[in-house]
Amino acid sequence: MRRMSKNQALTRAEEEIMQIIWDMKSAIVKDIRMRFDEPRPARNTVSTVVRVLERKGFVGHQAYGNTHLYHPLVSKEEYSKRQLFRLLDGYFNSSFPALASFFAREKDLSVSELEELLEDTRKELGKKKKKK
Repeated sequence: MRRMSKNQALTRAEEEIMQIIWDMKSAIVKDIRMRFDEPRPARNTVSTVVRVLERKGFVGHQAYGNTHLYHPLVSKEEYSKRQLFRLLDGYFNSSFPALASFFAREKDLSVSELEELLEDTRKELGKKKKKK
């Protein structure tokens, strides 16, 4: 099984289709296409993007005659984590506090919202330590 490279990002179209595949767990091109609003992309367009995702190591398929059932090889969580760390490294000099303060400013978070975020983080860290 081929895996995505560490810094591999998806194009907007690829990510849109990947979101559908993650949501459906497995799908044929027709089902993926039907998840789009009108006007839906052409079948060939969806098929091409899915094959690119397969080449990049994001999806695999099982053949049933002429039909291919596609399934994710990379979890949404794994991809999200890699993209977040890529953002952190590329724009915030690998500093989580810089990232957090940027979002706090941009979203105009109140002190109570920041305290709630800090408390949620403490709880998550506590859960993580208990699992070890």
